[in-house]
Amino acid sequence: MKKLIALGAVASVIAGAATAQEQTLNIYNWSDYIAEDTIAKFEAETGIKVVYDVYDSNEVLEAKMLTGNSGYDIVVPTSDFLQRQIAAGAYQKLDKSKLPNLANMDPDLMADAEVYDPGNEYAVIYMWGTTGLGYNVNAVAERLGEDYEVNSWELVFDPEISAKLADCGISMLDAPSEMIPAAMNYLGLDPRSTSKDDLEAGAALLETVRENVRYFHSSQYINDLANGDICVSVGWSGDVFQAMARAEEAENGVEIGYVIPDEGALQWFDMMAIPVDAPNPEAAHKFINFVMDAQITADITNYVWYANANKASMPLVDEEITSDPGIFPTDAASKGLWGSQVYDARTDRTVTRLWTRVKTGM
Repeated sequence: MKKLIALGAVASVIAGAATAQEQTLNIYNWSDYIAEDTIAKFEAETGIKVVYDVYDSNEVLEAKMLTGNSGYDIVVPTSDFLQRQIAAGAYQKLDKSKLPNLANMDPDLMADAEVYDPGNEYAVIYMWGTTGLGYNVNAVAERLGEDYEVNSWELVFDPEISAKLADCGISMLDAPSEMIPAAMNYLGLDPRSTSKDDLEAGAALLETVRENVRYFHSSQYINDLANGDICVSVGWSGDVFQAMARAEEAENGVEIGYVIPDEGALQWFDMMAIPVDAPNPEAAHKFINFVMDAQITADITNYVWYANANKASMPLVDEEITSDPGIFPTDAASKGLWGSQVYDARTDRTVTRLWTRVKTGM
C-alpha cells in the first residue's frame, strides 16, 4: 500500500510538472511587432502564461536557432532565413489539424510563401511587407527642393544626393541580405544574384555613400524618424508607418512619408514557426491559431501598420491602412517587388565579409 501511495505521489508530481509546463509559452518575435493587448487576450482565453522576448535582426535569431536549445516555442524568421533554417532541421512540421483558422489565410499569399516552405508545412505568415524609404517630408524638401519627388533609391545610393541629406541624418538597416541586394538592384543587377562580382558591386556602391550614413540599425530608426532626429531611413514598411503614427500622436510637426522606389523593392514574409526542440508545441499551436483569428490579426495590423495575409481579417482592418499603397502595394508596384534569395554557406560568408567592410570602412 505504501508503495502504491508513493507511486501515486510521484505520478502526481510528474502530472503537476507537465501541467505547469503546458501553462507557459515562450515567444521570440521582432521588436514593436504586436498589438498591445494580443498577449493579454491570449492569456485570458487559454490560461497559458506567455514569456515574450524580442530581437531586431534575422542574424540574431538565426544564431539562436542554429545553435539549438533556444528554449522558445514560437519564433518569427523572415522567409529566406526560414528556408535555410528548415534545411538545417531547426523546425518541426505544423500539425494543421490544430490550426482550423488556416482557412482564414489568403491562398495566393500562402502560395507565394511556398517558395520558401513547400506545402506551408513548417510555418504560417505572420505579417508581410516591403523594404523601402521612410523620410521626413519637410527636411528632404528643404535640402532637395519642393519639386523633388521621392520615388527612387537615388535618395540614399546617389552620393551627391545623399550628401545633401547627411546633416539631417540617413540610417540604413543592419541587414546585409537586404541592403546589398537593394544596391545591386539600383545598379541594374539582379538583386537575387549570388555572383561574387554582383555582390561586390553592391557593396562598393554602399561604400561610396557610407560617409553620408549616420548609422546602421534595424529598430532605432523608428523613434528617430518620429522625433525628427534623422530624415531618411531605409526601413521596413510597417516600422516607418509606426514612426509616422508616433509623430502624429506627439504632434511634433514631423511629417513622415514612405515609398516603394520605382526601381523596385524587397517583398518579405515574416513566418510563425515552432522550433524542433520547443518545450511546449501544444501551446505554440494554440497561439498560432489564435493569431490567425480574423479579429486578432486585424488588431495587430491596425496597431503595427504591417500588411497581413489573413483574408478574413481585411474587412476589420482600418481603411486608412488597406488603401495605403505603401502597405498594400498597387498592382504596378507589385510587379517591381522581388523575393529574398537564400544564400549558401559560401555566399553567406562573402556577404558577411562585404557588410563588415561597408560598415567599418576596412
